[in-house]
Amino acid sequence: MQYLETAASKLRMRGLTLNIASFSLRQKVSNHSHENAFFCLALRGVCTEIYGRKVRVYEPSVLSFLPAGQVHSLEFHTTGMHSFSIEIAPTLVHRVREYSLRLDDSVHCQGGLLTLLYKRAYSEFVRMDDVALLAIEGLVLEMLAEVSRGQTKGTTEKSPRWLKQAQELVHERFSESLSLQDIADAIGIHPVHLSREFRKRYRCTIGEYIRRRRIEYASGQILTSKATLLEIAATAGFSDQSHFSRMFKRQMGVTPTEYRAAHTGS
Repeated sequence: MQYLETAASKLRMRGLTLNIASFSLRQKVSNHSHENAFFCLALRGVCTEIYGRKVRVYEPSVLSFLPAGQVHSLEFHTTGMHSFSIEIAPTLVHRVREYSLRLDDSVHCQGGLLTLLYKRAYSEFVRMDDVALLAIEGLVLEMLAEVSRGQTKGTTEKSPRWLKQAQELVHERFSESLSLQDIADAIGIHPVHLSREFRKRYRCTIGEYIRRRRIEYASGQILTSKATLLEIAATAGFSDQSHFSRMFKRQMGVTPTEYRAAHTGS
């Protein structure tokens, strides 16, 4: 991997530019497009984006992917905004298209595997040890694959309504001690059928989905609140702080303490 430039808030590497940016309160950015495709995650603050005929709100932990050349405008509100972005050069986009990846549509999401992968890239960025560059490149490739999977599914598959209800239920009630039977009873589907179809659609078990959602929620709280790690662990649904720390490091590559310290230091 070729290393080009790094700074406290910006890093350039082969095909990628990573940047932490701050935007002033009430700042407006009129219609514009970007030469490179990019991901952007709101860390603090709120802004409104106009993209085509859509009005989209960015708030903490909301992630977007925008292909190159797409026109949008931004308006930052009374809080301003602090964000983390990854620009992807056309050479890298062309390389991954050789694997038939579809990267033509914008993505706007909160939670899920894509957001978790992005937050792991952010943790590697602020950690920056001797293997962080390699880890970041691998995570970006995973994110592009996830974007492509979502766009392909949107055109080739349509999930049954009950499966979407199950996903929404575990997404919203992730901090509770839900059993597979509880979820199956709530949507009226046999638990074995639910388990099989959920894994097929979301590429993970329900238990894995809940653990990811808890970590995604906790990482957002660490970045945006002053709550103690013990309080965050409890509200995220972890039985104790040591279990929370183990699961957080397994998913994010750093402990909650390291994650908060790195962000504060940035």
